[in-house]
Amino acid sequence: MRFFVRTAAGAAVAALALAGCGSSSSGGSSSGSAAGGTSAGASSAPAASAAGGSDAAGSGAASAAPSGGASSGGTTTGKTVKVGLAYDVGGRGDKSFNDLAAAGLDKAKQSLTIQTKELSAVQGETDAQKGERLTLLAQSGYNPIVAVGFAYATALGKVAPKFPKTQFAIVDDNSIKAPNVEGLVFTENQSSFLVGVAAALASKTKHVGFIGGVQTPLIQKFQAGFAAGVKAVDPSDKVDVAYLSQPPDFSGFNDPAKAKVTAQGMYDKGADVVYHAAGGSGSGLFQAAAASKKWAIGVDSDQYQSAPADQKQWILTSALKGVDVAVDSFIEGVAKGSFTAGFKRFDLKSGGVGYAKSNPALQPYESKIDDFASKITSGALTVPETVG
Repeated sequence: MRFFVRTAAGAAVAALALAGCGSSSSGGSSSGSAAGGTSAGASSAPAASAAGGSDAAGSGAASAAPSGGASSGGTTTGKTVKVGLAYDVGGRGDKSFNDLAAAGLDKAKQSLTIQTKELSAVQGETDAQKGERLTLLAQSGYNPIVAVGFAYATALGKVAPKFPKTQFAIVDDNSIKAPNVEGLVFTENQSSFLVGVAAALASKTKHVGFIGGVQTPLIQKFQAGFAAGVKAVDPSDKVDVAYLSQPPDFSGFNDPAKAKVTAQGMYDKGADVVYHAAGGSGSGLFQAAAASKKWAIGVDSDQYQSAPADQKQWILTSALKGVDVAVDSFIEGVAKGSFTAGFKRFDLKSGGVGYAKSNPALQPYESKIDDFASKITSGALTVPETVG
């Protein structure tokens, strides 16, 4: 039984990969983000558990590769694969959700000859604009195409039927029932539960906080898991909850200033550990944590590794989400002719989610966190997915 954890050795490679995710190929605007840590040793390699009983495996940390044009690295197909990525707000460089998708693309470049086009969403755009972006990629011959984030669901549901020979994936959504669409989904509640346990164990005030970017069912899934983890350690612990914006306003995923103010308010009221599921806004939490000298918990990637030097010591851990592995697995599957419509779920048992062990300050709590992880993977403990 393996748990998805990143440690200093493994995460250092991933951090280098993300550091290399600067510019996107063939243009594309770069704005906000939709959502996204590690000690000595190797990181477990996340694998996908596919709907319908089949499994898809991936590898762990991703390495940086040039962005744009054709990239070769020991191709297994003998042909150039044209891959299109439609990022959520933020694109490459958000140090979170989008960067993980970019790292998955870069990982695929190690074994395939790939030509890419990467385009980013802009703040406040409509579903029609998202549809235009997907249409542009499809009309330009990119196949497969990855839509990064559930915000693309409505647009992809309309675009996919128009391009039946193009194979699409969408991260964080499994609502689209089409023969050329695969959903890449995760058990974020499980990884959030584990960092909730970490928060409760580290808290001296028995008072913690959760900041969500936008109050959607997906982000509430993070909240539900986190609160359950905290309460599993001590039911009397207090959990403050705040969301930065409400749909259809998705600015909460790219508003560090608001996150900083929100986090500071929680710290001022007695919370001494705050977890965010707010994408690019998370940097505001880290700023507040460093200023208050209190704990923060990151999301999606190992944010201890990518934080500025003055902030990283305050990032206790991160809830990890193998978006990089999912994207790599999808691209390689299409290239090898093994695309399957439906969805693949990446969970704790298969190594698709987990928690980061980069910060040595977490070490006193790791054995207890792993005990809870074992209960989850064995089926002895079921983590709630909804708030209530």
